[in-house]
Amino acid sequence: MGATVPELDQRVVAGLLTTRIPQAKGRRLVLVQGRYAVGSPEEFTLAVGDGERRTIRVMHSTSVLGITDAWQAHLKDRSDKQDVLVVTTDVPDERLGLDLVGEMVRSHVIKVDEADIVKQLFGAADLDPRMRRDPWLWLPAALIAAEPASGGWPQHGAVLTLDAAMRALVGCRLGLTEVFEGGGSADMDALLAWSRTPGGPERFAALEESERAGIAAWLEQSAGDAAPLLLRLALNGRGAEATALGVLASAVGGENASPDAAMALGTLFGAAGAKVSELRSYARAVEGTLTRWIDEAAGRGTSAEQARQRVLAVLRQADELAAAAHLSDALADNPFLLSGLQARLGRLAEALSAGPDAAQAAWDHVRDHRTAALFAAHRVELARMAVRLTRWIQEPEPQVTGVDQAVRAHAADWGLADRALTRLWSGDAEANPVLARAYQNLYATAQDRRRALDESFAAQLATWVAYATTGHSEGALLIEDVLEQVVAPLAKKKDRPRPLLIVLDGMSSAVAAQLGEELTGAGRWSELAAGGQRAAAVAMIPSVTVISRATLLSGRPATGGQSVEQEGFQAFWQDRHGLGSALFHKADIPGPAGHLLHPRLVSALASDDVVGVVLNTIDDSLDHGQQGSLPAWSVTDVTYLPDLLNAARGQGRPVVLVADHGHVLDRTAPGERPLAADGVESARWRTGTAPGEGEVHLTGPRVLENGGRVTVPWDERIRYTPRKAGYHGGASLAEMTVPVLVLAPSAAFAPAGWSEVSAESVQPQWWKPREGIPGTPATVEPARKPAPAKKKQRPQEGELFADDAVETPAVKSAPAVSEQVSLGQQVVATKIYENQGKYVRKAPDRKVVAAVIDSLDAAGGTLSLAAVQAAVTTSGGRTNTRPEGLVTMLTRLLNIEGYEVIGLIDSRTRVRLDRDILREQFELTGQAGAVKENKR
Repeated sequence: MGATVPELDQRVVAGLLTTRIPQAKGRRLVLVQGRYAVGSPEEFTLAVGDGERRTIRVMHSTSVLGITDAWQAHLKDRSDKQDVLVVTTDVPDERLGLDLVGEMVRSHVIKVDEADIVKQLFGAADLDPRMRRDPWLWLPAALIAAEPASGGWPQHGAVLTLDAAMRALVGCRLGLTEVFEGGGSADMDALLAWSRTPGGPERFAALEESERAGIAAWLEQSAGDAAPLLLRLALNGRGAEATALGVLASAVGGENASPDAAMALGTLFGAAGAKVSELRSYARAVEGTLTRWIDEAAGRGTSAEQARQRVLAVLRQADELAAAAHLSDALADNPFLLSGLQARLGRLAEALSAGPDAAQAAWDHVRDHRTAALFAAHRVELARMAVRLTRWIQEPEPQVTGVDQAVRAHAADWGLADRALTRLWSGDAEANPVLARAYQNLYATAQDRRRALDESFAAQLATWVAYATTGHSEGALLIEDVLEQVVAPLAKKKDRPRPLLIVLDGMSSAVAAQLGEELTGAGRWSELAAGGQRAAAVAMIPSVTVISRATLLSGRPATGGQSVEQEGFQAFWQDRHGLGSALFHKADIPGPAGHLLHPRLVSALASDDVVGVVLNTIDDSLDHGQQGSLPAWSVTDVTYLPDLLNAARGQGRPVVLVADHGHVLDRTAPGERPLAADGVESARWRTGTAPGEGEVHLTGPRVLENGGRVTVPWDERIRYTPRKAGYHGGASLAEMTVPVLVLAPSAAFAPAGWSEVSAESVQPQWWKPREGIPGTPATVEPARKPAPAKKKQRPQEGELFADDAVETPAVKSAPAVSEQVSLGQQVVATKIYENQGKYVRKAPDRKVVAAVIDSLDAAGGTLSLAAVQAAVTTSGGRTNTRPEGLVTMLTRLLNIEGYEVIGLIDSRTRVRLDRDILREQFELTGQAGAVKENKR
């Protein structure tokens, strides 16, 4: 009588009756051991059998008399012979009279077996045996209590495993059902996301203690040892801050860790409590989750944006908590906190004045911040440009020795400084005063150097322009010769489609550098050029559209608008080469409704004609002020350029991207008025003959205005007309240099004497971080004789070079001289290399292998495939295979015992050499070079 009886609710009662009523043989009285829960419905209907529904009435009684009275009243009040009376009671069977026993279902008081009810609720044949013993005895009752009101539990049919039961319970209790759909698990990613859902942590806190403990234990097995602390935070009302607190927990493990930091963290975690080891584990788990969220946020679509907002909210909350707890200093180097990124940029500000190496190290630290690319990509790129300028400033003072040399240098080197300066000018709106001042100082220093180059160039230009013509250009490519020297060789190549010429009006070398990098970096286009060096031409004077573009498209000095350009373009191709042509200007490009490009343009691209298209986006943006907010140009920023490139590639056409002139950007101070001068004709040229400071007077056959005599500014700060975003017409390098990029689907399009342009040839050394000091290796002791290599299994054979691929000219003997031995020469001279070569059929000549190793060594360890091919050519070797095949052969020669000395990276577009492993594997450790005696 005094024993505790279980409390039963409607779910338990319904579960008991579902299987028992169909077998009751007409009996309608059910006695169940237990107590009916207060508030549970006294009457409900229940489906039993095949769609049959019975009315169930439930009451509780503690005596035989009470049970008897209830049954008699039920018989009197309930005329429906299908109604069932359920009485919960603690009366034992032996006290019941025969009159009651005869009316009772099963003829005895039914004892509740929660496991049987769970089997019924899940439609399972049996339960996992662990659910019938500690520590899982609480689970059946919890499953019964948590059964979803709508739809019930999922049906299993076979054995209900412990894991399936816990997934169902945790999914329902904590709102994680969607996590488990499709076989997912409740890992820390899911739990941390759950901790930020409205009401999620509160649902956990509302559970009874035994159920909370059981769920916490299971989640620890599923999500790891960080889960208990997260759940304790949820239990103490800190669930919404759990992820942010995990970011701060790293303060106990960083370089700035201190007792004060540990005490501050203890205050933040409060009643949740946490040992230092637990905090470290929790911090690692949160950082792992944040990393995955950041990766997801870097994608596209709705889910990416949601992840981005989630990460941003967590990090802002973490910074607020850190500031309130005085933990910001201890977390200054945290790789996630937004304040940590700001601190790293602050250190960069100090490093910019300490030299290129310090600046590079500081930028690397900025780049390595986990959220830099996600939330501050523009700031990181700006910082990188600043570091590049520090390297450029440290380079030897550049010199202008001639117009051709200066134009080529500007296209290949100084124009990239312009690109970096443009970024730096745009500034960092979020920079603190120290960083902003560092950028300003760097800009001023670099701009002074650039201005000196423009002044020197203007002096050379004044002398050169007096007599320069196509036949007397001192080696310079003139803009009127671009069609003949660049486009025509492509047009005359047999069995290849004619080229598409795209004139990007106003494209400077800085813009061309970025477009070229973007187009070739994606791997869809190869850049080609005569001699493997990107071309650059000299614009006409003054460097304005009406002169330079007409001259470019006519193949001769000309002045005029679109009609002159049309006639000149057609005449050039017909008269000089007997080819058809078509030229399209701005109004000719867009198609009617449903057509991106005009059908006539599409038809021309499908024909055998040479096709030219003029795109005015860059020049128009300068004229209308759009460039002010656009410090860099992407392919997608130029209207119709992506579509034309895709159309050309679809037709197999090579593409020539060329400017008619460059431009300078407005760098005058707010409110500064134009320079007052005589004979102003345009923003950057005039007819007056007395040049002032920053100007030069030009006279000669290439001056097509004012009878061959104009005055133009070389200083980019001078303008004669009202302010715009940018200008052209002057004599600065940025205006006079005409960049030329030739793009083709592959190197097979290269005419005779042309080759693929490597990334290294269009990026000066200062543009990339220095990896060691490239150049001549230091003199050291001669290498010790290497030990023989272990015998290796013969790798797969392949043929790369023919036996006579390398021509070795005969030489006469000469007195012995000492010279330094390069790394590549050392490698191929070893016994180990000789043994490796035994397993490679027709291996490359040793000169070729040494040249490739040395080129990679000088470049810091990485080169493009095109640059590797150039090294082969320079060595005197010939190859009839693709560069990828060469690298494959080199892996067989150099990758010993599974160590990756050389291989392809970046989607197989570049080659990487690990010089340290190379030295170790070929037993050259400690040797930077060697001295040998050569007989010449």
